[in-house]
Amino acid sequence: MKPLATHPDPLPASGEREKNAPRVAIFTDKIDWHIVETARAFAALGATPVPVRLEACKLDTTRAHGLAIPGFRALPDLAIVRAIGDGSLEAITMRLGVLHALEALGVPLLNNTRAIERCTDKSMASFLFAKSGVATPETFAAQSLAEARAIARRECRHGPLVLKPLFGAQGWGLRLVHGEDNLPSLEDARGVYYLQRFIPRRGALYEDMRILISRGKIVGAMRRRSPVWITNVRQGATPLACEPTAQERDAAFACAEALGCDLAGVDLIEGVDGQPLALEVNSMPGWAGLQRVTPFNIADRLAADALAFRVTA
Repeated sequence: MKPLATHPDPLPASGEREKNAPRVAIFTDKIDWHIVETARAFAALGATPVPVRLEACKLDTTRAHGLAIPGFRALPDLAIVRAIGDGSLEAITMRLGVLHALEALGVPLLNNTRAIERCTDKSMASFLFAKSGVATPETFAAQSLAEARAIARRECRHGPLVLKPLFGAQGWGLRLVHGEDNLPSLEDARGVYYLQRFIPRRGALYEDMRILISRGKIVGAMRRRSPVWITNVRQGATPLACEPTAQERDAAFACAEALGCDLAGVDLIEGVDGQPLALEVNSMPGWAGLQRVTPFNIADRLAADALAFRVTA
């Protein structure tokens, strides 16, 4: 596995790859299991994968296309976005700008930049769920401690809320709010209080569901069970293979459609009435936990779907 490309223009030596093999930019912030698996799967299909730090990309109007993408003299034939990376508002804005520029230049991008923006911003995702008629826990977002306290005073009478980072993943930074005194400072909340109705467990364990969708089809699904209310596999939840019900399948597809995702990790939870509720959609989903309970190689399926997407995009 080659290291992340951080400098522009390193080309493979003559004969290192097939002349017409598609070159795939895999945007990430580190080499992890997902990147290794993704690169292996693309290489097995005859493509040339190039992991690239999105933070190392540059705008350069002296170049023919106005961009400098490490590892590429010409534009990529396909770009996969695995991670944006941490950074300031300005840094994140520029990285998203690079993705928008690639799309404007005709590079197939999975997922497209608007879908990434919608999924990354949980408040916008909740808004679009509600606008599209997708059932979701009651959700509130405010930009001041006074407004958040008012929400907590009003809503916690009906049950606790969950405070989530607006930009966050893997279950980190979640906080259970039973009243206004549980709310952190505005600085600790990073300027936004995103609050969602807590859904109590229906059995001995807490449980939710992750459904992985690629190009309009379900790749796999798992239930995640845990004795604690945060049910992320990275935080100790147990993954269990499952077959989604018709209602869960419909909800997952509706979520992906509402946010415009071709690749989506959809998180659902069973409401008090037994019907599925949408928690969020990850446009850059991991699948390590799902792979543990899936009999085929997920990376192989996703790479094949991505190459097919390139042809039809």
